[in-house]
Amino acid sequence: MTQAINWTNLSVLRFAGNEDPVAKVEQTARTCVLKALDAGWSGPPFNPLFLADQLRIPVEANAQVRDARAVPDNGGVRIQFNPTQPRERVRFSIAHEVAHALFPDVTEAVRNRGGDRGPDDWQLEMLCNIAAAEFIMPVGSMALREQAPPIETLMAERRKFDVSAEAFLIRVAKVVSEPLLVVFASPRDGGGRRYRVDYAIPSRGWELASSGLVPPAETLMADCTAIGHTAHGSEVWEPLGDVVLQCVGIPGYPGSSLPRVACIVRPRHSTPHDARPLLQHVHGDVLQPKGGGRRIVCMMVNDAARRWGGGIARIAATRFPGAEAAFAEWLSSSPRDQRLGLVHFSPASGGVTLASLVAQHGYGSSDKPRIRYAALGRCLDTVGDEALATEASVHMPRLGTGGAGGDWQVVEQMVNDALVARGVRTIVYDPPPRRAGAEADLFA
Repeated sequence: MTQAINWTNLSVLRFAGNEDPVAKVEQTARTCVLKALDAGWSGPPFNPLFLADQLRIPVEANAQVRDARAVPDNGGVRIQFNPTQPRERVRFSIAHEVAHALFPDVTEAVRNRGGDRGPDDWQLEMLCNIAAAEFIMPVGSMALREQAPPIETLMAERRKFDVSAEAFLIRVAKVVSEPLLVVFASPRDGGGRRYRVDYAIPSRGWELASSGLVPPAETLMADCTAIGHTAHGSEVWEPLGDVVLQCVGIPGYPGSSLPRVACIVRPRHSTPHDARPLLQHVHGDVLQPKGGGRRIVCMMVNDAARRWGGGIARIAATRFPGAEAAFAEWLSSSPRDQRLGLVHFSPASGGVTLASLVAQHGYGSSDKPRIRYAALGRCLDTVGDEALATEASVHMPRLGTGGAGGDWQVVEQMVNDALVARGVRTIVYDPPPRRAGAEADLFA
C-alpha cells in the first residue's frame, strides 16, 4: 500500500507504534512463518493449526460461532471456529484469528472475524487478512511470475492449495512483477451497485495510489452476484483513472446477503514491458561476479564453522585466504548460540566483498534441513542495507540448497523481498550445463 492511510484503530496503533502497520504485520507474520518452516511445517496445503500450536494457542470447534473468533482465556487467547463452513474458509478464518494474536491487546476483548463493524474495525481486519494470507500461503508456496493469468485460471489454480480466494489472490499480488492491484471490496449499506474498497494489495510493479480508491457508483463488481461468479470490463476509478478489471465474488461478511468481490485491477495502458525484472539468473562463477563497481558475493555458512567450509565457501577460502582469516577471527569472538542471523563482510579484491551469512545450524547429515529461514531473512536484510549504503550489486549461488537442504522457491522470494524489491541489482549464478558424455545417445 503505497499511499498513507489515516490509521485510527487503537489496536493497530498499539501494535505498530511509529512503524508502518502494513509493513510491520507482514514482517511479524513472516517471522512466524519462517520459524514454523524451520520446525518442519510443510505444504501445500499449509495447516494453520501448526502455527497455532507453535504459538501455544488452543483451537476448538464451536458451531455456535458465526465464523471464527479469538476469546480471552486465562491471560492468553483461545480460538473458536465454526466447522460447518467450507474447508478453505475454515482454514483462512483460523489463520485470521491467529493473526489477531499478534496484537498485544488481543486478550482485552473477543475478536470476531469480520470485526464488529465499528467505524475503523476495517483497519484491524485488513491487517489480519494480510497476515492470514502469509500464514496459509507462506513465502515460497507460489513461484515468482511475470504476469497473472485470467481470474478464471487463478480460481482453478487455487484449488490445489486448498485456500480461500482471498488468501490466494493476496499471494498472487506478491509474486507477480507486472503492475497490478488486487482489490477487495464489499457492497455498501443499502444495496444497489455501489461498493466500497476494504483494502488493496499492490504488486511490485504498481506505482500508483493503492488506498483512497473509489469505484464508480455503477461498478461492474455488482455483476458478481454469487460466490465464484466473475466479471470483466473497464471503468474509471478515483484517483486511478481508466482501469481494466477482472472480478470474482468471494464470501461476504457475516450477515450480508451479497458476496464481497475481489478484483485484479490494471492500468488500461499497461503493457508487459512495465513489469519490473525478477532476479537475474546467469550461468557462471559467482566468485568472478559480473559487472563493475562494488559487488557483494554472498555465501551461506553454518553456526559451528571455524573457517569457511563446503561448496562456494571452500573455493573462496582457496582464492581469498586473507578474507577467510578475517572471517575466522570474527567468528571466534561470537558465541555460537548468538551467531545465527549474523553477516560478516570480508573485502576480497577488485571491488568484491565476500559476505558470510550465518543461516545454517550445524553441519553434516541430518533428518531435517539445517537451513534456518528466519536467520537467513535477517542476513539478507543486512546485506540489503550494506548494498544500498555502498551502492553495490549482490551476487550469489542458490543459497541454502546444498547441504543445508533449503527450498530455493522459499529462498528466492526472500531474496526478492530483501534485495530486489528494495532496488538492489541481484544476480544468481548457476554452473554452466555440462556437456553430454561420449556415451550419450546422439539421437536422444
